[in-house]
Amino acid sequence: MKKALIFLSVLLGIDIATKYLTYWYVPQMIWMHASYPYGGYGIFENLFGGVSLSINHVQNRGAAWGFFSQYSEQLLGLRALMVTALCVYTILYVGRERKKWLFLFIIAGALGNIIDHYFYGSVIDMIHFNFWGYTFPLFNFADICISLGIFLLVFPPLFVRRPEVRSWQ
Repeated sequence: MKKALIFLSVLLGIDIATKYLTYWYVPQMIWMHASYPYGGYGIFENLFGGVSLSINHVQNRGAAWGFFSQYSEQLLGLRALMVTALCVYTILYVGRERKKWLFLFIIAGALGNIIDHYFYGSVIDMIHFNFWGYTFPLFNFADICISLGIFLLVFPPLFVRRPEVRSWQ
């Protein structure tokens, strides 16, 4: 349990720190900047002939990609309820140690986005990819944690070695 709390704290710490730095030191993205780095800080441009990454500051009051932004308070309540349910489920029902770590990724990401609402009134997104002219919706470290946890829960056979089954021949 102690290792799990440390792990959760580290993930939350990274998320909170990156959002704090973005909020205070990266200018808010203005969509008038039609070219790289879109008013933010460039990391790389034209990798593989068209992939670019920049750090931009966008405040998201809705769910994923800004959906339902007019229901910000209701979404906050729903998120808090879902995180509480996920914590209870993880503590009471998740038996395998590996699965608990994956649920901790999801819980840390969700808590990070909830904390944003209390401190900033919205979720701070900053990672901005552009793929050959298509601007992928901005996201943050918490979103990476949530996505990684869900992906590894859904597709465990891709990443877990199974013991070899020997035939009796």
